Amino acid sequence: MVDTLDPANLGAIFKAYDVRGLVPEQLDERLARATGRAYVQVVGATTVVVGHDMRPSSPGMAGAFADGATEAGADVVLIGLASTDQLYFASGHLGHPGAMFTASHNPAQYNGIKMCRANAVPIGMETGLAEIRDAVAADATPAAAHQGTITHHDVLEAYAAHLLTLAPVTGRRLKVVVDAGNGMAGYTAPAVFGRLGEDRVEIVPMYFELDGTFPHHEANPIEPANLVDLQQRVVAEGADIGLAFDGDADRCFLVDEAGRAVSPSTLTALIAARELAKEPGGTVIHNLITSRAVPELVTELGGTPVRTRVGHSYIKATMAETNAIFGGEHSGHFYFRDFWRADSGMLAALHALAALAETEGTLSELLGDYERYVVSGEINSTVTDQAAVTAEIAATYADHDSVTTDTLDGLTVTHADWWFNVRPSNTEPLLRLNAEGRDLATMTRVRDAVLTIIRSDR
Repeated sequence: MVDTLDPANLGAIFKAYDVRGLVPEQLDERLARATGRAYVQVVGATTVVVGHDMRPSSPGMAGAFADGATEAGADVVLIGLASTDQLYFASGHLGHPGAMFTASHNPAQYNGIKMCRANAVPIGMETGLAEIRDAVAADATPAAAHQGTITHHDVLEAYAAHLLTLAPVTGRRLKVVVDAGNGMAGYTAPAVFGRLGEDRVEIVPMYFELDGTFPHHEANPIEPANLVDLQQRVVAEGADIGLAFDGDADRCFLVDEAGRAVSPSTLTALIAARELAKEPGGTVIHNLITSRAVPELVTELGGTPVRTRVGHSYIKATMAETNAIFGGEHSGHFYFRDFWRADSGMLAALHALAALAETEGTLSELLGDYERYVVSGEINSTVTDQAAVTAEIAATYADHDSVTTDTLDGLTVTHADWWFNVRPSNTEPLLRLNAEGRDLATMTRVRDAVLTIIRSDR
């Protein structure tokens, strides 16, 4: 059995933005307790908010983390079962740093810890997580002279009420199929949509039972196979829209009335338009593999688009620097200035419902102006030498007519009619390709040309 406090194990599970690993081989209650002590020491917390998802190991590890935090002298507020954005709400609403026990969309055998400072300010490897990891490895956090206390505080109803002040849903009644994937949306969706009432929305629930073994499908809606049940149900029910959430419900994906999956870039553009209507001239953040339709639309509406690297810590930092009103990522994360710059799948869903309820048409008609290009989706390929393959791609396109390149995050090659980005995975021997073109033939040609180079490495 691996010693979970061994530096080699800690190096494997402390990722760029969070802690994530197999239970109990890499992550157990002993490590959770040590992390609680180290977290308080590094952050300087006097009170900590702790929540957890529905995975079988989550309550025990959240409790162990809380014990460690109290040993270091901090008081702990346990909010119990929560989505990750509910934990962010608690951090902002109560003004305390927080920790959420979840492995998000990962399979059942995983768990993890997402940590933030007060007001949901993220903690990543460059902003405190490395120090927490090193303090856990040293296991030398001194016991406080006075041990903290543990209290319980239910924030679910306050969370639901707050979201509806940010995106009220009025207009016509909608029929909505919601696939919670046996994750935390099965807990938060009834609280949020229940406040709208049956005269506003008819909810058709799918897999609302909290079950961290994910008996129906993995709670990872970015994978097309995990949307099939929702797509079929939307068509069968004659619903207006389908919503799919990941395991910790901080991401949301849409399905239209015809059962077609909607690109997160399209939802980014829709929400950007709504936020700019409230604050004309505002700044909107988009990562570099979001559709170019997003910055085009933001500019057309008089806003300022700002391009950033992939990853929530970069998005949130850039939002703080620019006072951006909104940010969106290709992965289904949506960030709101009025929600402490944190990401919320449920708030994104409410924006989609609100926009649709204000029209008499279908979702596909509503989204027509936001879908201007054809995208490949993210394609992962295993390679033996990420840097060498990326260099070969760069050399191939170096003398290509009318293209520009940049290395903000991996390699991006841009042409008037298309663009693609190749990024290495931080944790696996993978290259991730995203491509977009003015039409299907263009996108397919570019995608296949780049894939040929990538996969020649195999």
